[in-house]
Amino acid sequence: MEKTQLELKSLLANSLREKQGSYIIEEIFTRFPTAEDLIEVTEQELITIKGIGQMKARQILASLKLAQTLSLSIKPPSFKISKPADVYKLVEPEFRYLKKEHFVCLFLNSKNLVIARENVSIGSLNASIVHPREVFRPAIKRSSASIICIHNHPSGIPEPSPEDVEVTRRLVEVGTIIGIDVLDHIIIGHSQYVSLKERGLM
Repeated sequence: MEKTQLELKSLLANSLREKQGSYIIEEIFTRFPTAEDLIEVTEQELITIKGIGQMKARQILASLKLAQTLSLSIKPPSFKISKPADVYKLVEPEFRYLKKEHFVCLFLNSKNLVIARENVSIGSLNASIVHPREVFRPAIKRSSASIICIHNHPSGIPEPSPEDVEVTRRLVEVGTIIGIDVLDHIIIGHSQYVSLKERGLM
């Protein structure tokens, strides 16, 4: 079993106060053997396992969400963004197992240090709905100097679509009006990424 799976197994065992070899823990990893499967598991799927009710299922989901969040290892505002590769390095562990499009924003201070991040929207397998107010409301609340937008392509191919370009240009326009720069829009694929800034698409 790979290191990530061992860590998740230990986390779930501790949070549920179960032994790692208990029926519930073993059954979870039998049905959902990979980290990718676990990250995408639903409450309804967990409840089908004997011994897991609604409350325990929600406890498991909370533990998995915590594990996913901690994988970012962000200790703001200590992480500085200097180039698109820095963004990829920061968020790739979180995006690695996603099967749907997630649109995430990093909020930066005037020194390009990350002060916060927020998941703005979760779309389908091929679309993500993003409205400027959902992007800039938390940016204004945190007194951000600038933002970087990130989303993934579950297909694994990070080539920008016309919709990606249009959304980016709209966000740049709104950011200019309110005084918060949109520095870049990074699209994450399988072990690769595309920067719309580098491509000259924003």
